Amino acid sequence: MNLDLLRGNRNLLFWALHTLGWCAYGLAQFVGSAVYGKEPGYVQVIAIASLAGILLSAPLRWLYRRLWAAGPRAMVAGSVLACWVVALAWRAITNTAYLHIVKPEWAMEHPPQPLEIFVGTLSTMALMLCWTGLYYGIKFYERLQLEREATLRQSALAQEAQLKMLRYQLNPHFLFNTLNAISTLVLDGQNRTANLAVSRLSEFLRYTLDQDPMKKVTLRQELDALNLYLGIEKLRFGDRLRLEFDVDERAESALVPSLLLQPLVENAMKYAIAPREQGGSVTIIAGLEGRQLRLAVVDDGPGLPPAASGNGRGVGLRNTRERLKVLYGDAHGVEVSDASPGLAVEMRLPLEA
Repeated sequence: MNLDLLRGNRNLLFWALHTLGWCAYGLAQFVGSAVYGKEPGYVQVIAIASLAGILLSAPLRWLYRRLWAAGPRAMVAGSVLACWVVALAWRAITNTAYLHIVKPEWAMEHPPQPLEIFVGTLSTMALMLCWTGLYYGIKFYERLQLEREATLRQSALAQEAQLKMLRYQLNPHFLFNTLNAISTLVLDGQNRTANLAVSRLSEFLRYTLDQDPMKKVTLRQELDALNLYLGIEKLRFGDRLRLEFDVDERAESALVPSLLLQPLVENAMKYAIAPREQGGSVTIIAGLEGRQLRLAVVDDGPGLPPAASGNGRGVGLRNTRERLKVLYGDAHGVEVSDASPGLAVEMRLPLEA
C-alpha cells in the first residue's frame, strides 16, 4: 500500500491501522490456540472476537475526537468509561460464541447466568485501554508533526522574506549611484553617453527583475550579469576603470546566489575608483579549492583606514555577509584583507554544481 496515500488520507490510515491491529490480535490468539491445543471450533471464536473488536472499537474514534478537546479530566474519565462499555459488549459476544461453538452441549445443559457472559471483562478492559493509548499516542504524534511542519514552514517563509529583502535592498542603493552618474552626464552635455547609460541600466534592471531572489545561478550567468553592470560603470569612468578577470573555467558551472558580486564591485567603484583622478583597477577572481568555491574582488585603491574594521565598506559588504549567513550558515567564509595596495574581499562557498 502506498505510504504517501495513507499519510494523506487520515480515514484510510485509521482503518488500515485499526484492521491490522485486530488482525494481529487474532493471529496471536491463533498461535496460542495451536501451542496449547485448544478445542475444535476455537478458531471460529477467534475470528468472531477479532471481527467484534473491529466493529465495537471503531466508534471509539468518533467519541475520542470529541474528548480530545474536552480537557484532560473529561478525556480520561470518558475514555475509561467507553472502554468499560466496549469491553462488556465484546466479552458478551466472545463468551456467547465460545459456549455455542466450542461447548454447545454444556451451554444446553447449563444455561449461563446473565453475569456469566461478562466473565473476563477486566482483561478485555486492559486490551481496550491499550487500543485507546495507541489511538491517543498516534493522534498526539500527528499533532506534534503538524506543529513541527508549521514551524518549519514559518521559518522557511521568514528566511525567504529576509533573503528577498537583502537582495532588493541592493536595487535602491545601486540606482541612486547610477542615476546620479547619469544626471552628471546630462549636466555635462554628454547626452549620447547618458542615453547609452540609460539603455544599459534598463538591461541590467530587466535582468534583476527576471531573476528569482531565492534561485541560485551559475557563476557564468553571474559574471554575465556583472558585465551588464560594468558596462554602465565603464561609461561613467572610461579609461579610469581597468577591469581584470581571473576565472577558472572549471568554476563557471558552480552555483552562487544571484547578484552576489555586484555589490562588492560597486563598493570598489565607490571607494577605490571614483575618489581618485587616475582611477584604478578591479580584479574578479574565481577558482576551486577542494569542495569550495573561492571568489574574490580585489581593487588597488586606498583600502580601509587603519582604524577601520573588516566590517567596513558600507551596506554592500554587510548585505553580502548577511545573505551568505542566511543561505549557508557556518559553511561559508567572508574575509576582508589588505591587498597592498587596495582591498581584497574573499568569499568561500560550498561547491554546488
